[in-house]
Amino acid sequence: MADIATLTQLIEPEAKALGFSLVRVKLFGGDDDRTLQIMAERPETRQLNIADCAALSRRISELFDEVDPIEEAYRLEVSSPGIDRPLTRLSDFSDWAGHEARISLIEPQDGRKQFTGTLKGAEGDVIALSDRKIGDLTIAFANIQSAKLMLTDALITATMPLSTEGADDIQTEG
Repeated sequence: MADIATLTQLIEPEAKALGFSLVRVKLFGGDDDRTLQIMAERPETRQLNIADCAALSRRISELFDEVDPIEEAYRLEVSSPGIDRPLTRLSDFSDWAGHEARISLIEPQDGRKQFTGTLKGAEGDVIALSDRKIGDLTIAFANIQSAKLMLTDALITATMPLSTEGADDIQTEG
């Protein structure tokens, strides 16, 4: 299976060339159903539209046709991280401070491997969280297996699209 770090090194310059920040590169699935998932965003909006996804998909497809970093068959999936986005970069924990998140750990801390609470930010390589059950704690970024924002009213408000033009237009076929 291809190395994620190598794939990220190939993909990140392509995303940056289009003005996007790379959020996540993930390769998953079995031999018959492998998917290369790429999440990116425009830094100013934290979103991608369909045209952005198509542009990034084309660039990656063209590059991978030349360098062929994945030997097995795979499906390419390019998307915006979505509202309940994964938190993959240290900066994500500061950017989304004040919002609720679920964090899963590699090694247990305080006898637990999962915490849910309000992000307090990051300092150095340490994440601060106010857990619903045990209160304030810090977690080493290197010990985080996965983390994602929880869907809340506050998150919905914070991630409202910059433009809703056309959202109420009714399209009919005929």
